[in-house]
Amino acid sequence: MDIENRLRELGLTLPEPMRMQPGLTLPFPWVRIRGGRAFVSGHGPLLADGSLAGPLGKVGDQVTPGEAYEAARLTGLAVLASLRRELGDLNRVTAWLRVFGMVNAAPGFTDTPGVINGFSDLILRLWGPEAGSHARSAVGMAELPFSIPVEIEAEVEIDG
Repeated sequence: MDIENRLRELGLTLPEPMRMQPGLTLPFPWVRIRGGRAFVSGHGPLLADGSLAGPLGKVGDQVTPGEAYEAARLTGLAVLASLRRELGDLNRVTAWLRVFGMVNAAPGFTDTPGVINGFSDLILRLWGPEAGSHARSAVGMAELPFSIPVEIEAEVEIDG
């Protein structure tokens, strides 16, 4: 399956790199290649121009579960954009291995798996069940950077 064509068929656009706040530097790469694997640093939801997508805040308080599901989907597009920039072609991703999803959860909010499904559903739709299926965690956090509702990191298998 050609992932680049699949993105076009679905009308999906990958965002620009994250716009950093003035004075903020991150001393790590968004994607680190080691052997036949790409390790993806934590990403948040981005708009097409690379700015943070709202709403911001805690899921179950300022952010609804539906909005958080969409934030997880947007986070997936941000992850794909970083992988494309690093790999040159998303077709080099041969399997999704592991996903770690973090939800900025209000006290008592426990549907973190439903939120992170926004990411997993996107990956499965693009890669299918064989290559897209992945081990996954979906945990609630007291806070996330910049008050984003979702942060996701991943590990994928790539071809040489």
